[in-house]
Amino acid sequence: MRLVIGLAEAYPESVDLVGGKAAGLGELIRAGERVPPGFCVTTEAHRLGAIPRAEVTDAYRRMGGGRVAVRSSATAEDLPDTSFAGQYDTVLDVAGTEELLTAIGRCWDSLHGDRAVAYREAHGIEHATVRMAVVVQRMVDAGTAGVLFTANPLTGCRTEMVVDAVAGPGTAVVDGTGPVDHYVLDGTEPAGTGCLDRTRLAELRATGERLRRHFGAPQDVEWATDRDGTTWLLQSRPITTLFPLPPRHEGPLPRVYLEFGHVQGMLRPVTPMGMSTLRAMIEAMLRPLGLTVEIVDIGGRLYGDLTDLVRDRSVRKRLVRLMAVDFGPRAQAVMRHVLADPRFAPAPGRRRRRVEAPGAAVRTAGRAVAGITRALVRPETARRRMSDAVERLRLASVPPDDPRTAADRLRFVRTETPTDAFDEITWPIVAGLIATSLPAWLLKGVAGTDEIHGVLRGMPHNVTIEMDLALWRLAVDAAGHRRLLLDTPPAELSDRYLRGDLPDLGLAGFLDAYGHRGVAEADLGVPRWAEDPTPVFAMIANCLRVTDPEQAPDRRFARAAAAAEVALDDLVRRARRRRPVRGRLAGLLLRRARSLSGLRETGKFAGLYRLREVRRQLLLIGTDLVGAGLLTEPDDVMFLTLDEVDAAVHHQVDHRDTVLRRRAVHRAESRRRVVPVALLSDGTDIESVLPVPPDADGVLRGVAAATGRATGPARVVRDPATARVEPGDVLVTATTDPGWTPLFLTAAALVTETGAVMAHGPTVAREYGIPAVISVPGATTRIVTGQLVTVDGAAGTVELADPLPAADGPAASPARRKETV
Repeated sequence: MRLVIGLAEAYPESVDLVGGKAAGLGELIRAGERVPPGFCVTTEAHRLGAIPRAEVTDAYRRMGGGRVAVRSSATAEDLPDTSFAGQYDTVLDVAGTEELLTAIGRCWDSLHGDRAVAYREAHGIEHATVRMAVVVQRMVDAGTAGVLFTANPLTGCRTEMVVDAVAGPGTAVVDGTGPVDHYVLDGTEPAGTGCLDRTRLAELRATGERLRRHFGAPQDVEWATDRDGTTWLLQSRPITTLFPLPPRHEGPLPRVYLEFGHVQGMLRPVTPMGMSTLRAMIEAMLRPLGLTVEIVDIGGRLYGDLTDLVRDRSVRKRLVRLMAVDFGPRAQAVMRHVLADPRFAPAPGRRRRRVEAPGAAVRTAGRAVAGITRALVRPETARRRMSDAVERLRLASVPPDDPRTAADRLRFVRTETPTDAFDEITWPIVAGLIATSLPAWLLKGVAGTDEIHGVLRGMPHNVTIEMDLALWRLAVDAAGHRRLLLDTPPAELSDRYLRGDLPDLGLAGFLDAYGHRGVAEADLGVPRWAEDPTPVFAMIANCLRVTDPEQAPDRRFARAAAAAEVALDDLVRRARRRRPVRGRLAGLLLRRARSLSGLRETGKFAGLYRLREVRRQLLLIGTDLVGAGLLTEPDDVMFLTLDEVDAAVHHQVDHRDTVLRRRAVHRAESRRRVVPVALLSDGTDIESVLPVPPDADGVLRGVAAATGRATGPARVVRDPATARVEPGDVLVTATTDPGWTPLFLTAAALVTETGAVMAHGPTVAREYGIPAVISVPGATTRIVTGQLVTVDGAAGTVELADPLPAADGPAASPARRKETV
């Protein structure tokens, strides 16, 4: 049993014995870096519960006694996805054996401090799994000290390093208690002002390059230079806050990537199986529009490589406009910045490579014009044809013969989706978008955006609204079981329902119609409501908390629809008086918008039928592979690609280790709260370098998306599966998809961090008549649950009754540690 060991004996493989900090220091010593001598009191001593006095005294004596620094080194610290910076204690200038033993005990006690407990809970780390080791090192008599980041922690740029430094000990740097000298090292000659000269900055950059190469990842390095001018490394840990780099690209650099997942309300990482299917689907959807976009996996998110489009003379002119509908104002701001960057200027003589023959493009354009025109002229006929097409897709999603073997199932999964329904579904949706967007231009100077939004409230024919109202009716009919549904946790109700151990609530009928839906439903790896109805039970409970009849969602929707019709008539009369031709045309388009815009959700709804069946067949394949000893759980198949599944089915390839690694990465990325809107190939979060307009005191600014004004307590929701949204709560979230919209049944208003005016969330908010403000950076961290907020959906503001917490987003400063050097 090893209770005390030298730092040189601490290896990454022994992190369970020495903790993350000691393992990192041991690696620095073996890499030939200059590290103050010291030793480690291991987790074995902590497990036994008594400080090994004799061993500590002997180790302290052998290093010469004197002043030492005593630092915590927990087993979950300084790892690739958890730093625990500042969560545990450090004691400096410790002298003498008794003082040293007391300091070790203080580090042990900090394992259960409030900060550390909260951090572990936020990162899903079991408290009982963490042990504490302690590092004891010779104190450095620092002339200057500070922190070196081998990548820019503010922007994510991997070609820049950042140094914060002070004269004397580095307390002010790591505590954030005083002014520091700040340097950005970008490869050019540094200025060398302040407490560091050019020579010292060059030395630090060279050190950073060595450490980055050695560890294979960007590092957060603490250093101190003693009075003799010798620089010592006190710590090197991964920078855990950086978003992953885009994959390497052989084409011209830099490259620009736009995040696509939030269009579908997906900021959580996508499973590998979901990534492989979504990538092909999105690329295929963009081709008919003449856009060639490669979808790449960055941090488990769907990013589109827009570099070639940005550098194309003809396409770049319409990129900002194209993003208005689905991507929203934050993406538009990023794209304006990119288009102004000379590095993305079109190359002389460069022409875009066409992906379609001219004849195919003309045929697509011809079908588009014909389909859009038909829908605008006869919207009822278009809706009927769309309904028939959806039914064909539903029937086609079921295999003609029930596959019996894994090979048969895989063959079905790889079968192309029938495309004969494309025109009947796509062009009416596009017609609705056109009818919704053109009136704002036609009525400029006659009607404001909020007035037009008012006309678009309570629109019919939206399958997501129909789903939400069906859930409301289910809750009303189940009111006789009110106490059961309110007092029992949703997960327990789900288990009982799947076992057949609940009274008949009418849920089976709802799941027959909508059980193929769910949150992040475009990801094949995510369970559908029919598999796990936990979110449905949570939403039923929310509905049962509505006690005011006037706040019933069906009544709210009916009021919104009636008010919209009155507003439409009034707007058309006013417009026709001032601009007869434009007013008449705008009125026609707005009426067509009310007939067609609600269809926007139908295309995705129809596609989910096939996803449900593909998922079912893949899980059956997973069951077979578990039986063959090639996977551990059936849903491990969702952490493979189709080609890897093929290799397992036909060649018995064992993928268990691969799945284990990918699950760990997926879990780590699932904890990430901030996903960049756009990235450069060097890792720069483009939004972080844009000028940020200051918020007024107590007011956050976003984009007006649904008119109205509401005041209520905020409810910050990151997972709708068990979310409790009381009547009158203001729902605050990063983004939404149709699986979130039942929460709107009880919400008073909506605030999101991303989105576009015509995206799912704002559309449903308008139809219920609740105000919505979107694209509010950092909303889920700057607003706290229970805080009284006022949402003005016309002005695009969120007013907070209490002082603003510090921003936690791309522009936020990196958290400094309480630990000192």
